[in-house]
Amino acid sequence: MKGDRKRRKKVLFISSLGGHLTQLLQLKPLFAEYDYHIITEKSIITEDLSQQYQMSFLMYGARNYLFRYFFKFTYNIFKSLYYFFRERPDVIVTTGAHTAVPMCYIAKLFGRKVVFIESFAKTSTPTISGKLVYPIADLFIIQWEEMRKHYPKAVYGGSIY
Repeated sequence: MKGDRKRRKKVLFISSLGGHLTQLLQLKPLFAEYDYHIITEKSIITEDLSQQYQMSFLMYGARNYLFRYFFKFTYNIFKSLYYFFRERPDVIVTTGAHTAVPMCYIAKLFGRKVVFIESFAKTSTPTISGKLVYPIADLFIIQWEEMRKHYPKAVYGGSIY
């Protein structure tokens, strides 16, 4: 019967461009297990990727120009809120960085689970996004055992590569 079928969990994967997105895409085997959606920053590369994956885009915002970044970041907060309500995820999974932080806080505000995977590139110092999300993450995964000194409650997951 239709009513007996369990609804698949909706997982929203979110990250910034570059290495963060590369790491996020390493989780591709999970996409088949869940009703998934990916959110990242818009670029030529990600527009091509949207042919393969269910994706939506935020505005690219490098922190090089702080004045412009402030407006882009503010815009992305509202766009994240829109995507959250459109997608209605049960869980947020992110590899960072700044693009993902607002979505994590929005998710917690609405009682959803947040999974943060600290960057593979950070072997001894924490990321800003990691420090911001750590207090609210339901599961915080580090890829280097040395990072436990910064995140004592984190789970060591090893490399996702």
